[in-house]
Amino acid sequence: MAEDMTMPPEGKLVYRLLTGKDDDAFCRRVSEALAMGYTLYGSPSISFNGEHPIVCQAVLWSGQRKAAIGE
Repeated sequence: MAEDMTMPPEGKLVYRLLTGKDDDAFCRRVSEALAMGYTLYGSPSISFNGEHPIVCQAVLWSGQRKAAIGE
């Protein structure tokens, strides 16, 4: 039986905004979201908190994105 990909795994939201220090851990979190089935949504943003760069990237569950654009 095919897995229902219209909704994210239990406990996960359709839309997520990942934020954090610009480092390997942040990149790993984004990579894990992509491997789970999320797609990038929009461009990443970067700011500086006085100590180090802070980045954010929105991700959208791919099943919802496909439904939204009629695929």
